Amino acid sequence: MTRVTPTAGRIHPRPSTGLLLLVGLALIAGCASQPVSAPKAIYQSGLNTIQLENDPDSSANSHPATLTPTEIGTLLRNVRVWERRNVIHRLFSGDADRTRAFRDEEIMLLAPHLAKGLAQATAAQRVRFHLSHATDQGEEETTAGWLSIRGRLLVLALSEVHDRHSPGPDISKYDRQMPNVPERSAAFDATFEPEEYLAAVRSGGQLFAPDQQEELQIKYREALAAMPIYPGLEPRR
Repeated sequence: MTRVTPTAGRIHPRPSTGLLLLVGLALIAGCASQPVSAPKAIYQSGLNTIQLENDPDSSANSHPATLTPTEIGTLLRNVRVWERRNVIHRLFSGDADRTRAFRDEEIMLLAPHLAKGLAQATAAQRVRFHLSHATDQGEEETTAGWLSIRGRLLVLALSEVHDRHSPGPDISKYDRQMPNVPERSAAFDATFEPEEYLAAVRSGGQLFAPDQQEELQIKYREALAAMPIYPGLEPRR
């Protein structure tokens, strides 16, 4: 029986359970489909980009954070990488030489913009960078990763370090070919020197895929207090 409200004189049917369920599901779907905020550009020139992006591990971030370009440059200059070799390879060729992950010109480009990005980042963001240039052999060389501050740690993740990629196809030719697949460099290991200021190293990537990510957790304040400062990155007044 339908209930009638005497004061209003209107019929108010009770909503069915199915209708309430549909409304609830629609509300949940609407909340779940909220768009993720787009990355915010800090710097872009050609294929070189530095931007703020959402961080899936943002619960631990201490942003915004204040580091000078000189401090960031000093830390980047002490990051080392080397080719990852298996036991047999090391037996015949020994351990691979360690090299700097960032060249001087790359540090000069990155440091001011990374400092700006950390100063603007929220706790839900991190600073991603991607450097790319053409080599004398016509290949593309890329270095990429991201940076964040988590309490006493500076977290630097590297996914590419001076990786060489084959050039793309010549689109001016009428006989089009399939694009060349980028050639990934050999897997690498990474560290921070002196290693006494390295709290942890985490290796990650997709299973059965060439992608990798080396995450360095650096006790950056202790390192900066003990290491020589890398000069030449502060803006002139």
